[in-house]
Amino acid sequence: MSAHTTVHLVRHGEVYNPTKVLYGRLPGFRLSDAGLAQAEVTARFLSGRDIVKVISSPLERAQQTAAPLAKEYGLEVEIDPRIIESSNYFEGGVVEPGPGILRHPQHWHALRNPFKPSWGEPYKTVAARVMAAVRDAREAARGHEVVLVSHQLPVFVTRRAAEGRPMWHRPDRRQCALASVTSLVYDERTDGNELAYVRYCEPNGPGMNKQGSVGA
Repeated sequence: MSAHTTVHLVRHGEVYNPTKVLYGRLPGFRLSDAGLAQAEVTARFLSGRDIVKVISSPLERAQQTAAPLAKEYGLEVEIDPRIIESSNYFEGGVVEPGPGILRHPQHWHALRNPFKPSWGEPYKTVAARVMAAVRDAREAARGHEVVLVSHQLPVFVTRRAAEGRPMWHRPDRRQCALASVTSLVYDERTDGNELAYVRYCEPNGPGMNKQGSVGA
């Protein structure tokens, strides 16, 4: 058994979305061919490690991203609804928070509090549910490694919570590229409760993925 337990938070790969819908939790959004390739690259990046569980968001794009990694380790993809994408007022449309919103006054009310944020599930709520999943996964994989495949916003705010940083941030500056790996490493010598460090990697190369502002 290792002196550390590592929880890898993986963001899903690119989604096939030619009409640019803000898909959020909507069903029917699969990985694109590029996204499937990204999932394979990330699986290879995480191969040869001491991974004992692979857990996914219920959404199809996350399960598809988890599949090649689970296959690599001979594991089943487990589902945890707590790591699903955040709920969002703009889901199903093509308008999102940003300069373009000025052309759509009917949506301005959703921007009244960017710190919460008012257009969707509060950052603190998202972080709390994902951190609960992280704690359970960490306990189940104590002294080993576990992978949780989730979404941009849940991964990023969970990292901020783990690091003790404020939840508010610039959504367009999230460090959470497609198929990226954010690893939370816990020290077992402190009963697994102390975060030793956070490591962030982009197995598919830096600068390839523009960050969104509402999640995905």
